[in-house]
Amino acid sequence: MARRGRVAWRLGAGVAVAALLGATAPAGAVAETVGRLAWTACAGSFQCATARVPVDYRDPGGATLDLAVMRHPAGDPAHRIGSLFYNPGGPAVPGTAALPLMLDRFPQEVRDRFDIVAFDPRGTGGSGPVQCFDDPADEQSLLAGTAAGFPEGAEQQHAWADAYRRLGEQCATRPLVAHLSTANVARDLDRLRQAVGDRDLTYLGTSYGSYLGATYANLFPGRVRAMVLDSAPDPVAWSTGKGREAAVMGPLLRNRGDVAAGRVLDSFLDACGRAGRAGCAFSAGTAAATRARYDELLTRLRTRPVALGGAAFTEGATVEATIVSLYAATPVPGVPGTGWEQLGALLQALWAAGDAPAGPLPPVVHPSPDQALAVVCSDSATPPSGADPARTAALARSRSGAVGPWFAWADERCADWPARDADRYDGPWDRRTARPVLVVANTGDPAMPHEGSQAMARSLGRAELLTVDAFGHTVLANPSDCAARYEARYLVDGVLPRPGTVCAPNHRPFEQG
Repeated sequence: MARRGRVAWRLGAGVAVAALLGATAPAGAVAETVGRLAWTACAGSFQCATARVPVDYRDPGGATLDLAVMRHPAGDPAHRIGSLFYNPGGPAVPGTAALPLMLDRFPQEVRDRFDIVAFDPRGTGGSGPVQCFDDPADEQSLLAGTAAGFPEGAEQQHAWADAYRRLGEQCATRPLVAHLSTANVARDLDRLRQAVGDRDLTYLGTSYGSYLGATYANLFPGRVRAMVLDSAPDPVAWSTGKGREAAVMGPLLRNRGDVAAGRVLDSFLDACGRAGRAGCAFSAGTAAATRARYDELLTRLRTRPVALGGAAFTEGATVEATIVSLYAATPVPGVPGTGWEQLGALLQALWAAGDAPAGPLPPVVHPSPDQALAVVCSDSATPPSGADPARTAALARSRSGAVGPWFAWADERCADWPARDADRYDGPWDRRTARPVLVVANTGDPAMPHEGSQAMARSLGRAELLTVDAFGHTVLANPSDCAARYEARYLVDGVLPRPGTVCAPNHRPFEQG
């Protein structure tokens, strides 16, 4: 494994960059001398390396940052095309952790013809990871007063807003936080392209990784060889919003992620009801009865949370678990607790636990949000601190049901964030790339609505959309052999599917339909 990334806050890094790369710099204006990567064996069949990049591309001779990089060499070296860069999204999911888990999801021909390369984006994983508190216990203490999932009532809402305001202030003391925009990650990606010896970029990004790809395509349009954007946001909605949207809504709501999750939750409950108890443990016999049962469960948990598996399940925590569980419509091999059947089992366990005598609840342990917030809050336009998050949450609930408040309060964490990367990229999104881009998306994605991928395909200078009539977040994580064949043809030979092509998934939840 590559050594743990570090930030070298020093001068004289010896990085030669001929052009400054601010957000307004012409795409592809860089002329650099980039050394080749020194690969060493790691993690079985993988190889790891470290790449050094400038922290601030406006000051290329200043502080530097080491990026952790991993690759799986092409299975057929004699017919190798080059490198395929992969970003799993998040933001803040380390590529070196995701690649071993997702490698088998890439079509065999793609694995044979390309070295598949992933890296930990700056500020994450092994690439100078942002840690806002020296002692993680101090962060847990700060967030201990915040509700799991989302807050209910004025007291919890005030505690939530205050905790994330203080977290933002603490994170702003870390110098790297001012340089974590998607545009800077795209600049890092272009240096990595050069470091592996590729003239042009071949890329596959899922979820937020598709936004990274779109940013690269507009900063470096002449360097795009092939680019698959899997489950994309509307780039305008995600970056700035339209009109005055950013005055009241953050990127998750502007991209209508809440609406997508609400639709998919309804589909899950309907399918669970039709499957019966033999297929879905939470089934109440019919679609309507199962929807009503879910609403009743949340009502119970609002006033009487339960402990299950060492965790406290409030209404907010249960909604959060529901949203995440909708990501994988069918079980992911090797990943316990995935698939809609497992969500049905969890909800039934919570239903049954509510009938037991109440006992003490375990403390809430919050996964550190530092790295994800450091990217989103510095990169996307967010409502000012004077906005009314409770009103926004009520709006979200009115349009998307029980899941709405989760998205509203997730956005609210950025309301008082003090750092905005001056080198972020906010568009335009229509610069003509050297070769066309392929956007792929599921119709029933609970995180990135299909409409976002449609908007991405329309916004880019040259793009085609491939649709999969399936549930789940990202096509890569919810396999479709049909889509995989089209992706392989495109990545290897540059052949796009015909406009309007729709694929089917390999499996459907509960094997219905």
